[in-house]
Amino acid sequence: MRTQIEPPSPPELGPETYTNRELSWLEFNRRVLEMAKDPNVPLLERVKFLAIFSTNMDEFYMVRVAGFASKVKLGLSNIRPDGLTPAQLIIEIRRRVTEMMDEQRSTMRDVLAQLEEYGVRVLNMAALSPEERAAVRSYFESEVFPVLTPLAVDHARPFPFISNLSLNLAVWL
Repeated sequence: MRTQIEPPSPPELGPETYTNRELSWLEFNRRVLEMAKDPNVPLLERVKFLAIFSTNMDEFYMVRVAGFASKVKLGLSNIRPDGLTPAQLIIEIRRRVTEMMDEQRSTMRDVLAQLEEYGVRVLNMAALSPEERAAVRSYFESEVFPVLTPLAVDHARPFPFISNLSLNLAVWL
């Protein structure tokens, strides 16, 4: 006579058992930012780490946060295995990212100050001499202006498509 043996039920696992993919990804990016902050890392490598941090955050928002924002907009509030709803996750992401962006700005100021010691400076137009302003204006008119695509936005036209991963400038006239 054969007896069927029931396999044991899997144990109940609580939210603490799961690692949230998005929050884990943010912690990875925090480690990238830590490399940019590390004074033992060569200066130009620190600039690279700041750039990597920025592009990672752009991608994170375009893909991961956009997906959760859509879920919130659709009214989906299912609790994920980690115990968070999409809305709670967005709140936690915002809290962490706000902190990291403050650190990034501070690190960028430090790195720019150190670059200045080597003669590398980022200047605004007011800091330029009249000759330098003329050179910048000439460069803009010959190289930049010809490739600009102006788009009007008003009540009579639909809002234009603004592509991501491109430089867009809004001017109020």
